Order: sequence, then structure tokens, then C-alpha cells
Amino acid sequence: MIPIPQLRSSLDKALALRDSATSRLKSTREEIKRLEKEAILLDGVQALFQKFIDQEVNIGVQAVTQLMTEGLQAVFNDQDVQVKADVVVERGKVAVNLITTQTPPGGSHEIEGDSNDSFGGSVATVQSVLLRVIIIFRRGLLPAMFLDETLGAFDPNYVINMGNFLNTLCTKLGMDLLDVTQSPPILETANRAYRINKRDDAAVFVEAK
Repeated sequence: MIPIPQLRSSLDKALALRDSATSRLKSTREEIKRLEKEAILLDGVQALFQKFIDQEVNIGVQAVTQLMTEGLQAVFNDQDVQVKADVVVERGKVAVNLITTQTPPGGSHEIEGDSNDSFGGSVATVQSVLLRVIIIFRRGLLPAMFLDETLGAFDPNYVINMGNFLNTLCTKLGMDLLDVTQSPPILETANRAYRINKRDDAAVFVEAK
């Protein structure tokens, strides 16, 4: 027979272990409830931030596509050229693909694709210049842009349109633009123009306008 004191001691130990386990179980359940509430809150915060990000991206994308479309239609005024955006999420990150479209006269079918592959250098140049303008103002950079033979790929029929568009854009945005070019038609659209002449083995700037 086991002595009563020994049985009582074992019972006390068992009761103590039970009380400890009950306390830990209660604490664990409370921690689970707290974590579940925190998870719900974090999910809500994530959804809210995602909504803000999506909204910001959509607003930014709309501004980009609108400016690019206006620019393309101002330059290529005899064509229906537009830019639209395909916003996708890849590996948890938002990606924006800019797609150029053109509807030929008569509207029989729409052509779309990457500007370089489907529309040539002039269209890509307009988009490239406008992207630089957008970056300058979105980043709060000095409103100035320097172009070095950037418009060399332009068809002569459209280069004056491009010059006029850049002039108007700079006036509206308060931006300075310096364009180094060998294209005489660009001079017609500049507020101020200089020619570089060689004199006595030195470059001399002569005001042309």
C-alpha cells in the first residue's frame, strides 16, 4: 500500500500541473484571439494600402497616357495615335505596360503594340521625351531638359509639329528646354536659337533668332 501522505503529495503535484496547464491553455487561447484580431487588422490595413496604391497608380497612369496621347495627336495631327496602359500585378508588384494604338482612316482595324516595334522612331521619341517630362515633375526635379539630336529620327513633315508642341508644353509647365539639333525646321519653333560657327579654330555662338 502507498502511504496516504505520499498519495496526497502526488495529488497535490497533479493538481498543480493541471492548474499550470489550465493557465497556459487560457493564456494561449487569449494570445490566439489577440493574434487573430491583429491578423484581421493587418489584412484590413493591407487592403487599405493596396487600394491607395492602386488608386495612385491608376491616377498616375491616366496622367501619363493622357499626356502621351495629347502629345502624339498634336505631333501626328493627321493620324489617330493613342496610348493606353495595361496595369498588372506580377509577383506582388504592380507593373505598367504602355501600349501604343493607331486606327487607320476609315477605322477598319486597330493596330497596337510596342512603339519601337510597331510605330517607328518618331512615335517612340515623342513618348520618350514626354516620359522625361513626367519624371522631372513627379520627382520635383529642376524643370529643365536637355536634348542632343533627339529629334533626328523625325519625318520632316512632323518635326515642326514636335517643336511647336514642346514649345507649348514648356510654356505651360514653366520648363526650360535646350535642344542641340542640325534640323533647320526646329529653329522656326524656338523662342531663341543660336548657330555654332567655327571662327579662328573656336566655336562661336551666333544668335539666329
